[in-house]
Amino acid sequence: MEHSLSVMAISLLLLTVCHAFVAHHFHIEKSRFALRLKNDNDEVEDFSSEMSRRRLLFSTAAASTVLTTATMAKAEDQTPSFVQEYADFIEAPNGGWRYRTVQSGSGVKAQKGDRVVFDWSGYTIGYFGRPFQAKGGPTGGAFDKELDYSRTVIGSGAMIPALEQALADMEAGSIRQVVVPWGELSYPQSNDSTHERVGPKPTTFSGMRALNFVLDNPRLDRTLLFNVKVIRVDKKDGKGGFIRG
Repeated sequence: MEHSLSVMAISLLLLTVCHAFVAHHFHIEKSRFALRLKNDNDEVEDFSSEMSRRRLLFSTAAASTVLTTATMAKAEDQTPSFVQEYADFIEAPNGGWRYRTVQSGSGVKAQKGDRVVFDWSGYTIGYFGRPFQAKGGPTGGAFDKELDYSRTVIGSGAMIPALEQALADMEAGSIRQVVVPWGELSYPQSNDSTHERVGPKPTTFSGMRALNFVLDNPRLDRTLLFNVKVIRVDKKDGKGGFIRG
């Protein structure tokens, strides 16, 4: 919104300057022509009419430019935000994402440097709830029954921020549904279409395509839903390894 207002303000300022320049130029040209043709009133009137016509055309073109610029700026700001309401989800303590606990776990939570082994599925909840990672049901496509568990070290930045924060607040055996809005807590806005640098990464081509279709389209609601189950928490051993939880 602030970007659109700035563009409008600059455009209106440019339009005002253009009007002032045309008016000044018109006055000078008219005076010069009047001196040369002061005995020919008809020609002076014709010149005045021509100059008035040119000024009108110039003003119309400038106004059209302002409206076009404003329309483009408004279009850029139409990216959907958190358009859906999830009343049965709790807002995370540090804000920005929401969750619902499906099953409580037991044991210790992961600290920075600990490794979390987890299972997950993902859906484009803001766009028809399409799965980009799911288990159960038919094999093939975005579905796969033979997925290995995922692993991440808390604080490594290998997972999107919202999911890493959720994993750090879960015990072994716990299951949560995590709603992640588009933005800094979701997948990064960079050239990482395979999600190798920041996961979780879909394990199938069709799942990758379903996810990227939404992430790459600013006209869609890019809110995501993750179902996450913590299998275990492996504590760091201080020697670069982990103690299996």
